Amino acid sequence: MTRIQDKALLDSIPKDKQADYLFMQLRNLWAVDGLYFLGIEEKYGTETATQIDANVWKIMGKIEARKLKEFFQPKQMDLPTVVRLLQLTGWALDLEDKEVVIEKKRAIIRNRKCRVQTTRLSKGLVEFGCKSVRLGFLQAFVHELNPAMTVTCHHCPPDSHLPDNWCEWEISLSKP
Repeated sequence: MTRIQDKALLDSIPKDKQADYLFMQLRNLWAVDGLYFLGIEEKYGTETATQIDANVWKIMGKIEARKLKEFFQPKQMDLPTVVRLLQLTGWALDLEDKEVVIEKKRAIIRNRKCRVQTTRLSKGLVEFGCKSVRLGFLQAFVHELNPAMTVTCHHCPPDSHLPDNWCEWEISLSKP
């Protein structure tokens, strides 16, 4: 099949099911990511698996930022634009219950329900200390789009958190 035929195939999906199809495929990719992590964790331990995961996601942050910038070609890289592009990443689209607040000089992103953590807990595993993984991704993503912005983690496992607020991130303008 050619790319044109693939697009026609996708176009044949009923419009009201296209977004759900995209979300399903994102979850499939996240399942692969999780299976790789669990395999590495089982063989080499959580610390090594987390280091590998953090390195991969830091690189992915840059790659995804570049691809989204090229695809959408925004005219400026102000805070609302950077946050909008972040919302279009595979990471943010997969967050089922997220909260995004954009203010004049900062934006807050909260993950209210984390599928990765709740899945681990349902399997009898401990919470995954994903802070270094997500921080590396977000810092690389934001820096690639606008080096004048910074990312701060308010909390993310292994930090303590409320049951309905797994992680909270701030993107802010670091230079006036």
